Amino acid sequence: MELRIFPNVKDLPYKEWEQAFSSGYPFLKQRFLQGLESSGSTNGDSGWQNCHLALFDDEKSIAMAPGFLKSHSYGEYVFDWSWADAWHRSGLDYYPKLVTAIPFTPATGPRIWTEANTSDALPSFINAVTDWCESEKISSWHILFPEEETSSALSELGLVQRMTTQFHWFNRGYTHFDDFLAEFNSRKRKALKKERAAITAQNLWLSTKTGAEISEADWNFFYYCYQTTYLKRSGHEGYLTGEFFTGVCPSLGEDTVMVIAHEGENPVAAALYFVDGQTLYGRYWGCLKEFDFLHFEACYYRGIEYCIEKGLSRFDPGAQGEHKIQRGFEPTLTYSNHWISEPRLKDAVADFCRRDCDHVRRYRDEAATLLPFKQQQDA
Repeated sequence: MELRIFPNVKDLPYKEWEQAFSSGYPFLKQRFLQGLESSGSTNGDSGWQNCHLALFDDEKSIAMAPGFLKSHSYGEYVFDWSWADAWHRSGLDYYPKLVTAIPFTPATGPRIWTEANTSDALPSFINAVTDWCESEKISSWHILFPEEETSSALSELGLVQRMTTQFHWFNRGYTHFDDFLAEFNSRKRKALKKERAAITAQNLWLSTKTGAEISEADWNFFYYCYQTTYLKRSGHEGYLTGEFFTGVCPSLGEDTVMVIAHEGENPVAAALYFVDGQTLYGRYWGCLKEFDFLHFEACYYRGIEYCIEKGLSRFDPGAQGEHKIQRGFEPTLTYSNHWISEPRLKDAVADFCRRDCDHVRRYRDEAATLLPFKQQQDA
């Protein structure tokens, strides 16, 4: 068997990759990954060097995964800065490290494909990748936001499992937003209705566009909002380049959904989502002026309405945000798995992850008691 490394997306075996990751998950389509690369969002300068992985048996691929060599830990949403610090205190280099992830995208989905008729494809792939890491003096390999089944399989094969909590919305067969609201206790229902009423009271109205409905002017406006908001919040203009939003995203077609907020005739904010056949993914948001509850309307409530209208089963609005709980987003476990090359630190990381998983499970259970639904509290 031979592990092949692909430093450019265009060199990946196109048909095999698209067939392997054929679930519709938008972030592993070659056009998305190629767009990140061609726009300069993932390259050596950004600290996300393309390093995609495929294991071949003769000339037949039996396992594939996205990969990036990282020179930092930004844009991952599974925080390991303390691990890097421990490496440096021990006189070791934590970077480069290898991550199997979607850059800047904490959205659970496929991460490793294995050929169904090859029983040892996953262990063979793990052995090949970790052998390569050791030969290249790469400190560690991190698989971020895999599906639970994949994470469990990786854990059984020795890659330590870690958990975090996100807040997702689930469609319980609703036909209208009011069906969803009907499950709230009365106090929380009134609060949410008040938030939505405030939008109209501020002379705001919102439109939702998909794919080709999103114009060039819309993309340019969204990128301006994205830059403005990142600059105000973080002191830089964001991780993704203008070329990604204005040049690449329009080519992604029906995978994209945009909500644009207007004050009278003037656009003032925008939210960008991605979508597949089952899930809506809330990704980016930007606003030019501050308005009460506009973030909740554009990034949460319009997303819920879209899911109900399209019959989607889940809405993943992004990482963190306990304020989502009172708006009906349920605490949900997400996963990552980690291989550590340094024996002196491997056990310490494994012990930390075991203890942290216990804490995360308790937090998930406690957070669930705060949901606004009638079964959680008296109406």
